[in-house]
Amino acid sequence: MTMEHVEEMVMAALVVRVFGRDVIVWSRRIAAAGVRAGISEMHRSDLERGQE
Repeated sequence: MTMEHVEEMVMAALVVRVFGRDVIVWSRRIAAAGVRAGISEMHRSDLERGQE
């Protein structure tokens, strides 16, 4: 593990400690939105190719 990884992990732990569960909730919402966008894009491309 490089020093950069350690610094990133410490910073992430500090952010979670300071901002609490709000950070976790927002990160989950952002991840879910990304998944929904990806699924929507896959579905749209399938429809454009004539598949269902």
